[in-house]
Amino acid sequence: MVLTTSAKPRKQRKALYTMPHHQRHKLLSAPLSRELREKYGFRSLPVRVGDRVKVMRGDFKGATGKVIRVDRERGRVYIDTVTRTKVDGTTVNVPIHASKVMIIELDLKDKWRKRIIERKMKAREKAAEVEEGGEEGA
Repeated sequence: MVLTTSAKPRKQRKALYTMPHHQRHKLLSAPLSRELREKYGFRSLPVRVGDRVKVMRGDFKGATGKVIRVDRERGRVYIDTVTRTKVDGTTVNVPIHASKVMIIELDLKDKWRKRIIERKMKAREKAAEVEEGGEEGA
């Protein structure tokens, strides 16, 4: 997804920060685990509340948990097991960028998300058929 035609970093950042929320949803995508990738046939999917994820980078690397909140404004996800204790003793969830997590289990309660997954699987199958047909003709 191209943010702007300009290659200038300043304009790229501005486009990112002023992007509408309905378009930011795609930027909050995370790679699927190897098992899910083999099962569904595609690499990544936008993170949603209810997905089980594993943190791949940073101080909380290796932690797994359920996504409890997706913040499109800041481009971060909040995981139930990734918390920090504040000085006054309260615990708060630590925001993590969606690209730094890996989806290990999808929440398929939403019928719309099921449709998205089925559509992506069909597109991948169709691309594979076209690729096989191109090799035979060559």
